[in-house]
Amino acid sequence: MSDRGIGNHPDIDVVEKKTAYDGYLQIDVYRLRHKKFDGSWTDVLPPREVCVRGQAVGVLLYDPDRDSVVLIEQFRVAAAAAGGPAWLTEIVAGLLDEGETPEDVARREAREEAGCTVQEIETICDYFPSPGAYDEHVTVFCGRVDSAGIGGIGGLEEEHEDIRISVVPADEAIRLLDENRLNNSIAIIALGWFARHRDRLRAQWRQG
Repeated sequence: MSDRGIGNHPDIDVVEKKTAYDGYLQIDVYRLRHKKFDGSWTDVLPPREVCVRGQAVGVLLYDPDRDSVVLIEQFRVAAAAAGGPAWLTEIVAGLLDEGETPEDVARREAREEAGCTVQEIETICDYFPSPGAYDEHVTVFCGRVDSAGIGGIGGLEEEHEDIRISVVPADEAIRLLDENRLNNSIAIIALGWFARHRDRLRAQWRQG
């Protein structure tokens, strides 16, 4: 969240900022100094690159009546470039558009990526996935859905999305977490929280 706070921070002195690249992602380069824990100031640090990603949202879709979650699978170029799996099992997620709230995004992305309508919704957490290089800030939710008839291939063609949608029993989804088969932080965080809160959610959200 670089430009949303760094320029006005009393303990950070931005000497120079420039945009080095502006494409699918934007990369800003900062030269700055900051106050140290002892009250003195650092020298001007070597250039620090920040990848501008912005506000993101993830939502774990849970059907308490079937005790199942909706997971998706899609191609991830950076994971493939790092030598990892090219297709990752994830939860529904997306970026904020102007004028949206995080809850708006959770509901919109559930429809676009998984064909689900979110009913009740609960905040899990918010966090910075990689604060040393990215300004991305993620808010994670759990939302109640009816998973009847959900599955197949989804996503928006204009966004080049090719998403496989699966309804997975809750026990199996938690087992994927325990077996280290979820290689992305947003799914790991969401399902770790879900494993602790599942019984409460099921009792609270079931239809009867």
